[in-house]
Amino acid sequence: MEITGAGEQQPSYDRLKELKAFEESKAGVKGIVDAGIVKIPRMFVRPLDELTEELNHTEQENSNFEIPVIDMKSVDQNEHQRHNEVIDDVRRAAGTWGFFRLVNHGIPLTVMNEIIKGMKRFHEQDTAIKKQYHSNDPKTGCMFHTNFDLYVSKYANWRDSLRCNLLSPDPLDPQELPDTCRDIIVEYWKHITKLVDTVTGLLSEALGLEHDHLKRIFTDFAVLTGHYYPACPEPELTLGTSKHSDPSFFTLLLQDHIGGLQFLHQNQWVTVKPIYGTLIVNIGDLLQLISNGKFKSAEHRVLANRDGPRVSVACFLNTKFSDDTKIYGPMKEILSEVNPPIYKNITMKEYTDHYFGKGLDGVSALNHFKLSSN
Repeated sequence: MEITGAGEQQPSYDRLKELKAFEESKAGVKGIVDAGIVKIPRMFVRPLDELTEELNHTEQENSNFEIPVIDMKSVDQNEHQRHNEVIDDVRRAAGTWGFFRLVNHGIPLTVMNEIIKGMKRFHEQDTAIKKQYHSNDPKTGCMFHTNFDLYVSKYANWRDSLRCNLLSPDPLDPQELPDTCRDIIVEYWKHITKLVDTVTGLLSEALGLEHDHLKRIFTDFAVLTGHYYPACPEPELTLGTSKHSDPSFFTLLLQDHIGGLQFLHQNQWVTVKPIYGTLIVNIGDLLQLISNGKFKSAEHRVLANRDGPRVSVACFLNTKFSDDTKIYGPMKEILSEVNPPIYKNITMKEYTDHYFGKGLDGVSALNHFKLSSN
């Protein structure tokens, strides 16, 4: 595979040729690293204007912010006052930050450790085996891919992913999962499913709705993705994941010990420290839409790093991407004369066609669906 180095600014550079060569290799970013490169291929280099903007600190980095922490220890217990305090905490966190950290969430440390190891095993196994799972079709039950927006983004991200559609709407047959991580994905998902029910209930109550209100809306589709960010020789020139908000109702994220995740708060990048044994919840676009902006879908990114690999596991709670029948819009239960709808009523297909069509370009997909009066 021929890939032009970042330092070789040749006027005859053929970006499309490089993208095709990369995709056809089916080896992912790790394949490039394994080849022993010392400069990143040009297809991964961020545009000069974006790098310049970063140097000018238009969006500054601030490590003084600490994201809210939600202690789940007593949520399921019959402690009315404590339960109401947690609801208030979730309301503030989801409405102001869009990100919060869960502690005492009930998932055993052994299970969390093993899902990270399982994803690492998958990505570090022989490339010939990984290629069997390579696909760019989001309908595939289990797929290995790099950069879903490879041909529409301004630059490629320094990241490989294993994506598993666990509910679509029928549960995925475990035999479709790679044997390097099959058992732990099944085990982790059992714990995640229980936690999702709890978090969904808290978010419903935080909106002043019945405990099971949101669960009735978005339990028919779930995606588990194991991201692998190889060590990068020139991390200042690229990103592990470009700035974006998630195409989900909300996302549950497990990080390993290597940092890099940041989200935008008050026009400053806030680093989400990788604290052992905790999980991160971030609000997605669809929850911002149906909550009519009461909950915020935070824009976030992942930095590339000289250390690595970094491994994370994200669980996206969603509805079926291809659904063009069910209508989603601001929930009538929270609308009023003083809180009129901000967004249009749309189908999931309309949203995902737009989201995946434009790629991770740093612009919120929700802007496209705002009512003209807002």
